[in-house]
Amino acid sequence: MLSFNTCKEKEKESFVNLSSIEKIQKRGTLIAVMDFNSTNYFIYRGEPMGYQYELLQLLAKHLDVKLEVKLENDIDENFRMLKEDECDIIAINLTITKERSKLIDFTYPHSQTHQVLVQRKPENWKKLTKQELERSLLRNQLDIAGKVVYVQKGTSYAQRMKNLSDEIGDSINLIEKADKEVEELIELVARGEIEYTVADENVALVNQIYYPVLDVKTAVSFPQNLAWGLKKGDESLKTEIDNWLKDFKKSAGYNIIYNKYFKNPRSVRIVESDYYYSTSSGKVSKYDDYIKKHSEDINWDWRLLASLIYQESRFKPNAKSWAGAYGLMQLMPTTARRFGVSKNSSAEKQIKAGVDFIKWLDKRFEVREITDEDEKIKFILASYNVGLGHILDARRLAEKNGKDPDIWENNVDDYILKKSNPKYYKDPVVKYGYCRGSETYNYVYQILDRYEHYKNIIPET
Repeated sequence: MLSFNTCKEKEKESFVNLSSIEKIQKRGTLIAVMDFNSTNYFIYRGEPMGYQYELLQLLAKHLDVKLEVKLENDIDENFRMLKEDECDIIAINLTITKERSKLIDFTYPHSQTHQVLVQRKPENWKKLTKQELERSLLRNQLDIAGKVVYVQKGTSYAQRMKNLSDEIGDSINLIEKADKEVEELIELVARGEIEYTVADENVALVNQIYYPVLDVKTAVSFPQNLAWGLKKGDESLKTEIDNWLKDFKKSAGYNIIYNKYFKNPRSVRIVESDYYYSTSSGKVSKYDDYIKKHSEDINWDWRLLASLIYQESRFKPNAKSWAGAYGLMQLMPTTARRFGVSKNSSAEKQIKAGVDFIKWLDKRFEVREITDEDEKIKFILASYNVGLGHILDARRLAEKNGKDPDIWENNVDDYILKKSNPKYYKDPVVKYGYCRGSETYNYVYQILDRYEHYKNIIPET
């Protein structure tokens, strides 16, 4: 008989020998590393959004797996993570170059663009004639000679400026910043803190909407393909993604997503909104201060509580469900009365009542000796959605059928799903009968998934 350790080693060895697509499907998760900015990945009104994010969501759906996002704006670090199997795909606007092709494989291009010089118009630009404005700006690439140009370190923009320096036979004072992402450098130009940077035209045009003082008309490269990066040599994942992208790019769905982030002038409202979240500012909702305050009562990360409230009401205090639940926390009338609130209660009182209900659920699971805090949170979320009784039923069914009643994933969650089946909800151990468990199953994972996105972008304090 093989020992336990020998079995584990063989399992590990068999996983290593799988192709990339087989590993992803066996794991059930596509792990992508992304950057955060106003087009690729951000939080708006509590919901993760972005061009790259939406494409990846659709790709993961095509592969029939979940999407896991890791956040990293350092391109060199992106390459390291891919090389060391910390991610499956680099999902940013990677320009396809010969040098990079020696290190990684590229997918079929997801878009095309060219690089432009981002510069600031003069202070009195609104009073200038078109001809005067043109004379005040760099339009000839030869005129970039001797200028100080800031670019994100490790990007194709840096390499393009070096090549341009050779082409014009003169020096360009290039400063590569490892701590600044492209859009951060664009903002510095808009504020007059630096004179020039380089960006892809589609990203530059979006930022020009936010900062009309910018000029982005001076091209510094030929059209270039933008693609995702994959680990070198494994064709299985590349073939699958390439085939999917080729088909998807022909669809109306692709055009809708691209236009949404790069061609819709209304996108400026997102970034200008108080509810657009970058890594340094913004709000998830107008109730953030209350959420932070009352999350301390249950020792929860406030971002987890915010994700629950978004799931329940989309942060709408007057929300009402078909079943009669109401308010930010969507408490049923009986529960709301028990914790001292009504439909007319303030937003803060609604949040406090929901937190008090969570506290009550927490004690129920403490009594039942679920000591792992992460697991207990899953049980609390499930109970908040469908009621404690149905979750206790699912635990009893799990235990009866040889599963762990203290573990949610692949254990108790299986039996909350099965509680819509007469074979299970009529079992003698079941006390609360039929339950449409798919709603609760999805509820738990949607809250936890959104919480991961919040942790990627939103500071803890």
